Amino acid sequence: MFPELFNIPFVHYPVHSYGLMLVIGLLLAMELAKFLARRSGINPDFFATAGILGLVSGLVGARIAYVIQFHHEFTGGTFSQNFLSAINIASGGLVYYGGFIFAFVTLVAYGLWRKVPLLRGMDVIAPCLMIGLALGRVGCFLNGCCWGEQCNLPAPISVTFPYGSPPYVEDYQAGRIAPDFRLVERDPVTGREHLLSRTQAEKAGLTDVVAAERSRPVINTQLISTVTASLIALVTYFFFTLGAAPGRGMAIMMVLEGLTRTLIEGMRVEPTEVGTLTLSMVIGLCVAAAGVVLWFVAGWMSHSRQVEPT
Repeated sequence: MFPELFNIPFVHYPVHSYGLMLVIGLLLAMELAKFLARRSGINPDFFATAGILGLVSGLVGARIAYVIQFHHEFTGGTFSQNFLSAINIASGGLVYYGGFIFAFVTLVAYGLWRKVPLLRGMDVIAPCLMIGLALGRVGCFLNGCCWGEQCNLPAPISVTFPYGSPPYVEDYQAGRIAPDFRLVERDPVTGREHLLSRTQAEKAGLTDVVAAERSRPVINTQLISTVTASLIALVTYFFFTLGAAPGRGMAIMMVLEGLTRTLIEGMRVEPTEVGTLTLSMVIGLCVAAAGVVLWFVAGWMSHSRQVEPT
């Protein structure tokens, strides 16, 4: 786990792994989008702007969805404190499907405004979205978030996280692991015990002790998502080259992504919202169903254009 990869010299600004992976994913997705746009006869410059617009709107939507889903985290202080906490994306807390939906609506509106062939433009974007997701999940892995349930299978299916990581802290707070007693400090006022920070532990000469501490093994859902998103990107790319009805590339991406996300979500520890389903599982199934509808609508529209009288 490497949430901070390095500091920029002189300005001492940390480069966060999650943000860097988002930027790399955006750049790769934009280049692929421009390549596919040229093959489709669409101005590639549209997708350069759309990529940045999609990233920004996606982050905003993902944060809004997180604040809505975990609203209790933003009700403890004054209005200004709660508001600043809600918009502080750097503190963590993003819901993928919130970003997916908000970015999708934003890009559709932008495409209509720019008079881009909507269905073909969606086919161009489909594999690019999956590339962005694949790199974003690498960022999740490096950041130590979005992990799965406990798992005793060998690596790389399961993975352990180091001392101070979110999985480790959660295991400690739930009483599932017992750290070395030298890493635990008691508050003299409240009497509560808490973990030393990694910096505090290393300053106390406990570097070797810290290095030996690991979380319980959990399912490596982050990199599993990277693999599935990469495969979906390949499928949608090659499907694009077959010259299928416009819109069906996006449709097949929605079906595959919705189903795989539902399966992977079942490997994570998340609160259920509808019966035994989490919110992301419900949305994933809805996305897959919408993809099925889009598949038939795209085929019907393509057939209608072919039979129009001249």
